[in-house]
Amino acid sequence: MNRRELVLALSERTEIDRKTVDAVIAAFTEVVTETVAKGDPVSLPGFAKFARVDTKARMGRNPATGEQIKIPARRKARITPLKAFKDAVLAGK
Repeated sequence: MNRRELVLALSERTEIDRKTVDAVIAAFTEVVTETVAKGDPVSLPGFAKFARVDTKARMGRNPATGEQIKIPARRKARITPLKAFKDAVLAGK
């Protein structure tokens, strides 16, 4: 499902016009992105948790040469599906 299909599905289910639904999705994306970028997690009960994870610098190995290399610290985005969502997917709902 792409964004256009999501907008259409939400519009049909909520009886809200597509333009408004698209604006809500855009605002949702912006708010979640800004909040997580600041380091605060966003949790949607029954669906998912969005968070920023800071990884430490570590030693790794170049698979082509076998040479040890230093992997720098960095930030990652993590999206964790919550139990209700996982259970619904596994049940095929």
